[in-house]
Amino acid sequence: MVENDKRFGAIISAELKAEAVRVDIAECGEDALYLLRDYEFDLVLLNMLLPDMYGTSLISRIRLAKHETPIIAISAAPQARLKALAVGADDVIERDIDQAQLAARICAIVRRSHGFSQSQLQVSGVTLDVDCQDVVANGVRVHFTNKEFAVLHLLVLRRNMIMTKEAILSQLYGGMDEPDARIIDVFVCKIRSKLTKAGLPNVISTVWGRGYSVKDIADEGSVITPVRPQPAQAERLLA
Repeated sequence: MVENDKRFGAIISAELKAEAVRVDIAECGEDALYLLRDYEFDLVLLNMLLPDMYGTSLISRIRLAKHETPIIAISAAPQARLKALAVGADDVIERDIDQAQLAARICAIVRRSHGFSQSQLQVSGVTLDVDCQDVVANGVRVHFTNKEFAVLHLLVLRRNMIMTKEAILSQLYGGMDEPDARIIDVFVCKIRSKLTKAGLPNVISTVWGRGYSVKDIADEGSVITPVRPQPAQAERLLA
């Protein structure tokens, strides 16, 4: 989030974190460009009125730097909204938007940017319903804890990409009271065990020395790339 109004930024950040959206805040355009250069983000939410540059200039610089990260601009002025869309923003919202609607828009845009048009994510025989945290594997409903679901969600959303344990840990805990990175190995082990019981033993691959990946078997020609530092029909339940 690119926002120089600390009070507004804190309110939005708290609301989004309550919806399980991790938020990092940059107070100016240059700080935002620095973060985008060194880290991977799912989305940029930016105020069009920044202390060091116009929002349209920031959006243009993000696109000129070849960042395809989705962008939502915040503006109440109709002309500014049109300019934001023209230079590369994916959506424009007003400052007083309902927080539940904002979270829904963010999740929808992030899903589409990863190739999923609905809240149900399907890959390699596994279907995740992000809205109700429901998982069906090979036609079998499987129960996962919140953390296990979050790890599987991250890997499925970034299918055909390698996620390091550190990247997963950062997404799960947001830098707050993070446990040892080896906890990710424990989560992945439990996820694999449950998927194996459902008849899907090879959903998650280990890329030795790098991390974990879920490859979409429907996309055999895909190339796995590294990531820099979402209604069940079956009746059977696996715990």
